[in-house]
Amino acid sequence: MSQQQFTRATVTIFAEPGSWIETGAVDQCHQVAALDGMIHVAGMPDLHPGKGAPIGAAMLSSVLYPFLVGSDIGCGIAVFPFRLKRVVPERLAGRFPDLDRPVGADGPPGIDVPAGYTDQLGTVGRGNHFVELAKVDAVLDTGHAGRLGLSAGDTVLIVHSGSRGLGERILRSHTEVHGAGPAADPAAYLAAHDDAVRWGHLNRRIMAERVADALGADLGEPVTDVCHNSVEIRDGHYLHRKGAAPGDGTDVLIAGTRGTRSFLVAGHAGPQAGHSVAHGAGRKMSRTDALRRGRAKHTVEELRRTAVGSIVVCGDRQLLFEEAPGAYKRIEQVIGDLVAHGLATPVVSTVPLVTYKTAEPTSRKGGRR
Repeated sequence: MSQQQFTRATVTIFAEPGSWIETGAVDQCHQVAALDGMIHVAGMPDLHPGKGAPIGAAMLSSVLYPFLVGSDIGCGIAVFPFRLKRVVPERLAGRFPDLDRPVGADGPPGIDVPAGYTDQLGTVGRGNHFVELAKVDAVLDTGHAGRLGLSAGDTVLIVHSGSRGLGERILRSHTEVHGAGPAADPAAYLAAHDDAVRWGHLNRRIMAERVADALGADLGEPVTDVCHNSVEIRDGHYLHRKGAAPGDGTDVLIAGTRGTRSFLVAGHAGPQAGHSVAHGAGRKMSRTDALRRGRAKHTVEELRRTAVGSIVVCGDRQLLFEEAPGAYKRIEQVIGDLVAHGLATPVVSTVPLVTYKTAEPTSRKGGRR
Protein backbone atom coordinates (compact mmCIF):
# COMPACT_ATOMS: atom_id res chain seq x y z
CA MET A 1 0.00 0.00 0.00
CA SER A 2 1.42 3.38 -0.97
CA GLN A 3 0.24 6.84 0.02
CA GLN A 4 1.21 10.29 -1.23
CA GLN A 5 0.00 13.81 -0.49
CA PHE A 6 -1.26 15.89 -3.43
CA THR A 7 -2.64 19.33 -2.53
CA ARG A 8 -5.45 18.64 -0.08
CA ALA A 9 -6.11 15.07 -1.20
CA THR A 10 -4.39 11.78 -0.47
CA VAL A 11 -4.05 8.80 -2.78
CA THR A 12 -3.87 5.24 -1.47
CA ILE A 13 -3.43 2.21 -3.73
CA PHE A 14 -4.46 -1.07 -2.11
CA ALA A 15 -2.13 -3.46 -3.90
CA GLU A 16 0.78 -5.56 -2.72
CA PRO A 17 4.28 -4.69 -4.02
CA GLY A 18 4.29 -7.69 -6.36
CA SER A 19 0.91 -6.85 -7.88
CA TRP A 20 1.05 -5.05 -11.21
CA ILE A 21 -0.87 -1.78 -11.43
CA GLU A 22 -0.66 0.19 -14.67
CA THR A 23 1.17 3.49 -14.26
CA GLY A 24 -1.49 5.30 -16.28
CA ALA A 25 -4.15 4.28 -13.77
CA VAL A 26 -2.10 5.57 -10.84
CA ASP A 27 -1.52 8.80 -12.74
CA GLN A 28 -5.26 9.18 -13.20
CA CYS A 29 -5.75 8.77 -9.45
CA HIS A 30 -3.36 11.67 -8.88
CA GLN A 31 -5.12 13.76 -11.52
CA VAL A 32 -8.44 13.19 -9.78
CA ALA A 33 -6.82 14.01 -6.43
CA ALA A 34 -5.92 17.45 -7.78
CA LEU A 35 -9.56 18.36 -8.48
CA ASP A 36 -11.13 21.11 -6.39
CA GLY A 37 -12.67 19.74 -3.22
CA MET A 38 -11.11 16.29 -3.49
CA ILE A 39 -10.26 14.72 -0.12
CA HIS A 40 -9.11 11.17 -0.76
CA VAL A 41 -8.73 8.69 -3.63
CA ALA A 42 -8.57 4.95 -2.90
CA GLY A 43 -7.40 2.68 -5.71
CA MET A 44 -8.49 -0.95 -5.57
CA PRO A 45 -6.26 -3.85 -6.68
CA ASP A 46 -8.22 -4.08 -9.96
CA LEU A 47 -7.34 -0.47 -10.77
CA HIS A 48 -6.93 0.33 -14.49
CA PRO A 49 -7.21 3.42 -16.70
CA GLY A 50 -10.59 4.71 -17.79
CA LYS A 51 -11.81 7.53 -19.99
CA GLY A 52 -10.70 10.53 -17.97
CA ALA A 53 -10.89 8.82 -14.59
CA PRO A 54 -9.59 5.56 -13.11
CA ILE A 55 -11.71 2.41 -12.98
CA GLY A 56 -11.45 0.57 -9.70
CA ALA A 57 -11.43 3.62 -7.43
CA ALA A 58 -13.42 5.26 -4.65
CA MET A 59 -13.11 9.06 -4.57
CA LEU A 60 -14.24 11.26 -1.67
CA SER A 61 -14.87 14.95 -2.30
CA SER A 62 -16.77 17.96 -1.03
CA VAL A 63 -17.79 18.52 -4.66
CA LEU A 64 -19.99 16.23 -6.78
CA TYR A 65 -18.39 15.25 -10.10
CA PRO A 66 -20.74 13.22 -12.37
CA PHE A 67 -17.90 12.16 -14.70
CA LEU A 68 -16.28 10.26 -11.82
CA VAL A 69 -19.28 7.91 -11.81
CA GLY A 70 -19.49 7.77 -15.60
CA SER A 71 -22.35 6.90 -17.91
CA ASP A 72 -23.21 3.40 -16.66
CA ILE A 73 -24.72 4.63 -13.40
CA GLY A 74 -25.96 1.78 -11.21
CA CYS A 75 -23.95 -0.89 -13.02
CA GLY A 76 -23.49 -3.79 -10.66
CA ILE A 77 -23.58 -7.51 -10.09
CA ALA A 78 -26.41 -9.60 -8.69
CA VAL A 79 -26.20 -13.26 -7.66
CA PHE A 80 -29.37 -15.35 -7.67
CA PRO A 81 -29.83 -18.93 -6.40
CA PHE A 82 -30.78 -20.86 -9.54
CA ARG A 83 -32.14 -24.37 -9.18
CA LEU A 84 -32.16 -26.63 -12.23
CA LYS A 85 -33.24 -30.26 -12.56
CA ARG A 86 -30.35 -31.06 -14.90
CA VAL A 87 -27.22 -29.04 -15.57
CA VAL A 88 -25.89 -29.81 -19.05
CA PRO A 89 -24.02 -26.69 -20.20
CA GLU A 90 -24.12 -27.58 -23.90
CA ARG A 91 -27.91 -27.85 -23.85
CA LEU A 92 -28.46 -24.85 -21.58
CA ALA A 93 -26.27 -22.57 -23.73
CA GLY A 94 -28.62 -23.07 -26.67
CA ARG A 95 -31.67 -22.20 -24.59
CA PHE A 96 -30.55 -18.78 -23.30
CA PRO A 97 -32.99 -16.04 -24.34
CA ASP A 98 -31.94 -13.12 -26.54
CA LEU A 99 -30.90 -10.59 -23.91
CA ASP A 100 -30.17 -7.98 -26.55
CA ARG A 101 -33.93 -7.70 -27.17
CA PRO A 102 -35.92 -5.57 -24.66
CA VAL A 103 -38.91 -7.03 -22.86
CA GLY A 104 -41.34 -4.55 -24.45
CA ALA A 105 -42.21 -0.91 -24.79
CA ASP A 106 -44.43 -0.84 -21.73
CA GLY A 107 -42.19 -2.87 -19.44
CA PRO A 108 -43.37 -5.75 -17.25
CA PRO A 109 -47.02 -5.49 -16.13
CA GLY A 110 -47.54 -3.86 -12.75
CA ILE A 111 -43.95 -2.58 -12.43
CA ASP A 112 -43.15 1.10 -12.04
CA VAL A 113 -40.10 1.54 -14.27
CA PRO A 114 -37.75 4.24 -12.88
CA ALA A 115 -37.73 7.42 -14.98
CA GLY A 116 -40.21 5.70 -17.31
CA TYR A 117 -37.27 4.43 -19.37
CA THR A 118 -38.35 1.19 -21.04
CA ASP A 119 -36.28 1.29 -24.26
CA GLN A 120 -33.63 -1.25 -23.19
CA LEU A 121 -35.26 -2.91 -20.20
CA GLY A 122 -34.19 -6.52 -19.76
CA THR A 123 -31.02 -6.24 -21.86
CA VAL A 124 -27.41 -6.92 -20.91
CA GLY A 125 -25.44 -4.48 -23.09
CA ARG A 126 -21.89 -4.83 -24.33
CA GLY A 127 -18.40 -4.34 -22.91
CA ASN A 128 -17.72 -6.41 -19.83
CA HIS A 129 -21.40 -7.04 -19.06
CA PHE A 130 -22.56 -10.65 -18.91
CA VAL A 131 -25.10 -13.12 -17.56
CA GLU A 132 -23.53 -16.30 -16.27
CA LEU A 133 -24.78 -19.64 -15.05
CA ALA A 134 -22.15 -20.73 -12.53
CA LYS A 135 -21.50 -23.39 -9.92
CA VAL A 136 -20.34 -22.81 -6.36
CA ASP A 137 -16.86 -24.26 -6.58
CA ALA A 138 -15.64 -24.03 -3.00
CA VAL A 139 -16.95 -22.80 0.33
CA LEU A 140 -14.28 -20.66 1.96
CA ASP A 141 -16.23 -19.40 4.99
CA THR A 142 -18.66 -22.10 6.10
CA GLY A 143 -20.60 -20.01 8.59
CA HIS A 144 -21.14 -17.04 6.29
CA ALA A 145 -21.97 -19.23 3.29
CA GLY A 146 -24.49 -21.09 5.41
CA ARG A 147 -26.20 -17.85 6.39
CA LEU A 148 -26.50 -17.02 2.68
CA GLY A 149 -27.84 -20.49 1.93
CA LEU A 150 -24.92 -21.43 -0.32
CA SER A 151 -23.26 -24.84 -0.50
CA ALA A 152 -20.62 -26.38 -2.75
CA GLY A 153 -22.17 -27.60 -6.00
CA ASP A 154 -25.08 -25.13 -5.94
CA THR A 155 -25.89 -23.37 -9.21
CA VAL A 156 -26.24 -19.59 -9.23
CA LEU A 157 -27.00 -16.98 -11.87
CA ILE A 158 -24.65 -13.99 -11.95
CA VAL A 159 -25.96 -10.88 -13.72
CA HIS A 160 -23.63 -7.96 -14.50
CA SER A 161 -25.25 -4.95 -16.13
CA GLY A 162 -26.37 -1.41 -15.41
CA SER A 163 -28.68 1.40 -16.45
CA ARG A 164 -27.98 1.17 -20.19
CA GLY A 165 -29.09 4.27 -22.13
CA LEU A 166 -30.65 5.92 -19.10
CA GLY A 167 -27.29 6.44 -17.41
CA GLU A 168 -25.78 7.64 -20.67
CA ARG A 169 -28.58 10.19 -21.03
CA ILE A 170 -28.05 11.48 -17.49
CA LEU A 171 -24.31 11.96 -17.93
CA ARG A 172 -24.71 13.50 -21.39
CA SER A 173 -27.17 16.09 -20.11
CA HIS A 174 -24.48 17.18 -17.65
CA THR A 175 -21.38 17.04 -19.86
CA GLU A 176 -23.02 18.90 -22.76
CA VAL A 177 -23.20 21.93 -20.49
CA HIS A 178 -20.51 21.43 -17.85
CA GLY A 179 -18.03 18.96 -19.35
CA ALA A 180 -15.99 17.30 -16.60
CA GLY A 181 -16.92 20.04 -14.14
CA PRO A 182 -18.99 19.64 -10.98
CA ALA A 183 -22.75 19.23 -10.87
CA ALA A 184 -24.40 22.65 -10.93
CA ASP A 185 -27.41 21.23 -9.08
CA PRO A 186 -26.24 18.23 -6.98
CA ALA A 187 -29.74 17.45 -5.75
CA ALA A 188 -31.11 17.20 -9.29
CA TYR A 189 -28.22 14.99 -10.40
CA LEU A 190 -28.63 12.72 -7.37
CA ALA A 191 -32.36 12.32 -8.06
CA ALA A 192 -31.63 11.23 -11.64
CA HIS A 193 -28.72 9.06 -10.41
CA ASP A 194 -30.96 7.28 -7.91
CA ASP A 195 -33.46 6.51 -10.68
CA ALA A 196 -30.65 4.95 -12.72
CA VAL A 197 -29.48 2.86 -9.75
CA ARG A 198 -33.02 1.55 -9.21
CA TRP A 199 -33.31 0.89 -12.95
CA GLY A 200 -30.10 -1.16 -12.86
CA HIS A 201 -31.42 -3.33 -10.02
CA LEU A 202 -34.70 -3.86 -11.90
CA ASN A 203 -32.87 -4.66 -15.12
CA ARG A 204 -30.76 -7.36 -13.46
CA ARG A 205 -33.86 -8.90 -11.87
CA ILE A 206 -35.78 -8.95 -15.16
CA MET A 207 -32.88 -10.62 -16.98
CA ALA A 208 -32.64 -13.26 -14.25
CA GLU A 209 -36.34 -13.96 -14.62
CA ARG A 210 -36.02 -14.21 -18.41
CA VAL A 211 -33.19 -16.74 -18.13
CA ALA A 212 -35.01 -18.74 -15.44
CA ASP A 213 -38.11 -18.92 -17.61
CA ALA A 214 -36.13 -19.99 -20.68
CA LEU A 215 -34.13 -22.64 -18.83
CA GLY A 216 -36.98 -23.94 -16.66
CA ALA A 217 -35.25 -23.00 -13.41
CA ASP A 218 -36.46 -21.92 -9.98
CA LEU A 219 -35.14 -18.43 -9.26
CA GLY A 220 -34.46 -17.39 -5.68
CA GLU A 221 -34.11 -13.94 -4.15
CA PRO A 222 -30.67 -12.42 -4.80
CA VAL A 223 -27.91 -13.32 -2.38
CA THR A 224 -26.39 -9.95 -3.24
CA ASP A 225 -27.11 -7.15 -5.71
CA VAL A 226 -24.58 -4.36 -5.36
CA CYS A 227 -23.78 -1.61 -7.85
CA HIS A 228 -20.21 -0.44 -8.42
CA ASN A 229 -20.77 2.80 -10.37
CA SER A 230 -22.44 5.25 -8.02
CA VAL A 231 -22.13 8.20 -5.69
CA GLU A 232 -23.43 8.50 -2.14
CA ILE A 233 -23.40 11.20 0.49
CA ARG A 234 -21.16 10.06 3.33
CA ASP A 235 -20.43 12.20 6.40
CA GLY A 236 -21.42 15.30 4.46
CA HIS A 237 -19.18 14.51 1.47
CA TYR A 238 -19.66 12.82 -1.89
CA LEU A 239 -18.21 9.32 -2.18
CA HIS A 240 -17.88 8.50 -5.87
CA ARG A 241 -17.31 4.91 -6.92
CA LYS A 242 -16.18 3.95 -10.42
CA GLY A 243 -15.67 0.20 -10.70
CA ALA A 244 -15.63 -0.13 -6.91
CA ALA A 245 -18.31 -1.79 -4.79
CA PRO A 246 -19.53 -0.74 -1.33
CA GLY A 247 -17.44 -2.84 1.01
CA ASP A 248 -18.50 -1.90 4.53
CA GLY A 249 -20.59 -4.79 5.79
CA THR A 250 -21.70 -5.78 2.28
CA ASP A 251 -21.47 -9.10 0.46
CA VAL A 252 -20.00 -8.51 -3.01
CA LEU A 253 -19.46 -10.79 -6.01
CA ILE A 254 -16.05 -9.88 -7.45
CA ALA A 255 -16.07 -11.14 -11.01
CA GLY A 256 -13.14 -12.98 -12.52
CA THR A 257 -13.42 -13.74 -16.23
CA ARG A 258 -15.54 -16.10 -18.32
CA GLY A 259 -12.70 -18.64 -18.04
CA THR A 260 -11.76 -18.31 -14.36
CA ARG A 261 -13.31 -18.31 -10.93
CA SER A 262 -15.19 -15.44 -9.33
CA PHE A 263 -15.38 -14.78 -5.59
CA LEU A 264 -18.21 -13.77 -3.29
CA VAL A 265 -16.63 -11.84 -0.44
CA ALA A 266 -17.75 -10.21 2.79
CA GLY A 267 -16.51 -6.63 2.66
CA HIS A 268 -15.28 -4.82 5.75
CA ALA A 269 -13.42 -1.85 4.28
CA GLY A 270 -12.93 1.35 6.26
CA PRO A 271 -12.60 5.03 5.35
CA GLN A 272 -9.03 4.77 4.05
CA ALA A 273 -10.33 2.41 1.35
CA GLY A 274 -13.35 4.58 0.69
CA HIS A 275 -15.50 1.94 2.40
CA SER A 276 -15.06 -0.01 -0.84
CA VAL A 277 -13.73 -3.21 -2.39
CA ALA A 278 -12.79 -4.23 -5.94
CA HIS A 279 -15.49 -5.10 -8.46
CA GLY A 280 -13.61 -7.55 -10.67
CA ALA A 281 -10.31 -8.79 -12.02
CA GLY A 282 -9.55 -5.51 -13.80
CA ARG A 283 -8.25 -5.20 -17.33
CA LYS A 284 -4.54 -5.60 -18.04
CA MET A 285 -4.92 -5.02 -21.79
CA SER A 286 -6.80 -2.39 -23.72
CA ARG A 287 -9.53 -3.68 -26.00
CA THR A 288 -7.35 -2.88 -29.01
CA ASP A 289 -4.42 -4.88 -27.62
CA ALA A 290 -6.64 -7.77 -26.59
CA LEU A 291 -8.12 -7.93 -30.09
CA ARG A 292 -4.72 -7.82 -31.79
CA ARG A 293 -3.00 -10.31 -29.50
CA GLY A 294 -6.00 -12.60 -29.29
CA ARG A 295 -6.34 -12.95 -33.04
CA ALA A 296 -2.69 -13.94 -33.22
CA LYS A 297 -3.07 -16.65 -30.56
CA HIS A 298 -6.62 -18.01 -30.69
CA THR A 299 -9.38 -18.98 -33.06
CA VAL A 300 -12.98 -17.97 -32.47
CA GLU A 301 -13.93 -21.55 -31.66
CA GLU A 302 -11.16 -21.80 -29.06
CA LEU A 303 -12.64 -18.81 -27.25
CA ARG A 304 -16.12 -20.33 -27.18
CA ARG A 305 -14.93 -23.08 -24.83
CA THR A 306 -12.85 -21.91 -21.87
CA ALA A 307 -10.02 -23.51 -19.91
CA VAL A 308 -12.48 -24.50 -17.17
CA GLY A 309 -14.74 -26.22 -19.69
CA SER A 310 -17.46 -23.59 -19.75
CA ILE A 311 -19.28 -22.33 -22.84
CA VAL A 312 -19.39 -18.73 -24.04
CA VAL A 313 -22.49 -17.51 -25.89
CA CYS A 314 -21.32 -14.57 -27.99
CA GLY A 315 -22.30 -13.72 -31.54
CA ASP A 316 -19.89 -10.78 -31.71
CA ARG A 317 -16.47 -12.10 -32.76
CA GLN A 318 -14.66 -8.89 -31.88
CA LEU A 319 -16.15 -8.93 -28.39
CA LEU A 320 -14.96 -12.51 -27.92
CA PHE A 321 -11.37 -11.37 -28.34
CA GLU A 322 -11.75 -8.10 -26.42
CA GLU A 323 -13.18 -9.96 -23.43
CA ALA A 324 -10.86 -12.98 -23.55
CA PRO A 325 -9.72 -14.18 -20.10
CA GLY A 326 -6.12 -13.23 -20.91
CA ALA A 327 -7.12 -9.56 -21.21
CA TYR A 328 -7.70 -9.44 -17.44
CA LYS A 329 -5.58 -9.64 -14.33
CA ARG A 330 -5.54 -12.79 -12.21
CA ILE A 331 -8.59 -12.69 -9.96
CA GLU A 332 -6.60 -14.51 -7.25
CA GLN A 333 -4.20 -11.56 -7.13
CA VAL A 334 -7.06 -9.10 -6.64
CA ILE A 335 -8.67 -11.18 -3.90
CA GLY A 336 -5.30 -11.76 -2.22
CA ASP A 337 -4.62 -8.02 -2.11
CA LEU A 338 -8.03 -7.32 -0.57
CA VAL A 339 -7.39 -9.96 2.09
CA ALA A 340 -3.85 -8.71 2.75
CA HIS A 341 -5.15 -5.21 3.41
CA GLY A 342 -8.03 -6.39 5.58
CA LEU A 343 -10.74 -5.20 3.20
CA ALA A 344 -12.60 -8.46 2.56
CA THR A 345 -13.00 -12.12 3.50
CA PRO A 346 -13.74 -14.67 0.74
CA VAL A 347 -16.97 -16.60 1.33
CA VAL A 348 -17.36 -18.83 -1.74
CA SER A 349 -15.80 -19.14 -5.18
CA THR A 350 -17.77 -19.89 -8.33
CA VAL A 351 -16.79 -21.35 -11.71
CA PRO A 352 -18.66 -20.53 -14.93
CA LEU A 353 -20.78 -23.09 -16.75
CA VAL A 354 -22.33 -20.86 -19.42
CA THR A 355 -21.48 -17.19 -19.93
CA TYR A 356 -23.80 -15.10 -22.09
CA LYS A 357 -22.32 -12.00 -23.72
CA THR A 358 -24.57 -11.34 -26.71
CA ALA A 359 -26.96 -13.37 -28.83
CA GLU A 360 -25.63 -15.74 -31.46
CA PRO A 361 -27.05 -16.21 -34.98
CA THR A 362 -30.09 -18.49 -35.03
CA SER A 363 -28.28 -21.14 -37.09
CA ARG A 364 -25.50 -21.53 -34.54
CA LYS A 365 -27.84 -21.38 -31.56
CA GLY A 366 -30.11 -23.97 -33.07
CA GLY A 367 -27.18 -26.31 -33.62
CA ARG A 368 -26.49 -26.41 -29.89
CA ARG A 369 -29.80 -27.73 -28.73
